[in-house]
Amino acid sequence: MTRKYLLIGACAVVAVAAYITLSPVPVDDAAQSAPVEGDAMVAIQMPPIEGNAAIGQRIFDTACAACHGSNAVGVEGAGPPLIHIIYEPSHHADESFQRAVAMGVRSHHWQFGDMPPVEGLTRGDVAMVIDYIREIQRANGIN
Repeated sequence: MTRKYLLIGACAVVAVAAYITLSPVPVDDAAQSAPVEGDAMVAIQMPPIEGNAAIGQRIFDTACAACHGSNAVGVEGAGPPLIHIIYEPSHHADESFQRAVAMGVRSHHWQFGDMPPVEGLTRGDVAMVIDYIREIQRANGIN
C-alpha cells in the first residue's frame, strides 16, 4: 500500500514540476494589451512641410485626419496609416488617392471597412494633400 501512495505522490510531483517548467512566462502588460482604439498605428519622422504640401497638410487636417490620423499615421479602429509601404507611389499612384477621395474605395488592404467619398474637395485640393503625404513618405523611406 505504501508503495502505491509513493508512486502517486511521485507522479504528482512530476506533474507539478512539468507544469511549472512548461507553462508560459507572463509578458509585461503593455506588450500583452491590444492596441487602443484611437492610437496612432505607426511612428514617423516629420520633415519640414512647405509650399503646396503645407496647404495640403491643412486640408488633410480638416478632411482626412479624423480617420487617417494626424500626419497620416492612421487611427486604430478608424482608418489606416498612409505613411506605410502599402501606399508607396509604385503601388498606390497619385491617381488612386484622387479616386479614393472622389469615389470612395472598398476595403482591401485593411479591416476598417469601406472608405466613403470625401465631399467638398477638388482635384487641386487632393493634389496638395498628396504632396503632403508624399513628403512624409519620402522622409520615412517610402519612395
